[in-house]
Amino acid sequence: MGIKQKLGLGVASAALGLALVGGGTYAYFSDTATASNTFAAGKLDLSVDPTTIIDVNNLKPGDTMLRSFELVNGGTLDIKNVVLDTAYSVNDHGNNNNGNDLGEHIKVNFMFNVDKLDVPVYSTTLADLSNMSPEAVEDTWETIFGDRWGTEGLATNSSDLLYVQFEFVDDGSDQNEFQQDSLNLEWTFTGMQTDGEER
Repeated sequence: MGIKQKLGLGVASAALGLALVGGGTYAYFSDTATASNTFAAGKLDLSVDPTTIIDVNNLKPGDTMLRSFELVNGGTLDIKNVVLDTAYSVNDHGNNNNGNDLGEHIKVNFMFNVDKLDVPVYSTTLADLSNMSPEAVEDTWETIFGDRWGTEGLATNSSDLLYVQFEFVDDGSDQNEFQQDSLNLEWTFTGMQTDGEER
């Protein structure tokens, strides 16, 4: 066999090998499937209605003020519990109130029983309430905070109607130092999510 025939045969063999390799790449059946996945987080949306629970003037020792408000869950996630944070400031008109804090003389009676509003579920002063840790407030509310079906927490698209009574305590002593004082109270309600679950 001549050199030309050998070269020709080698080139032909190489071409055939490449053709088999190329053809072998698609020499089986195949199919594809695509999965489109979505992760969308829910929303916690706690609000209080009305946003101003109390606004009174001309107070005197012995006055009581009963008010109601709603905690509303307008989000897409249930709320497990609510933590209350209390902050207040006193304008004592420069009298210094002899070192006394008006917040110690304002009693807060939380009343959650709509039928028996004369029975406080929990009572404390504004001063003590503002010094409580959020965890202590949560523990206090845990047994009395729940949706209208009697379960703990606040389900989505539901609300809780709560009652609170404020009392300017008459302690029987001279309280003239509080005349013309004013107190600004801010309550911050923080809703916490329910526990995670297998989905």
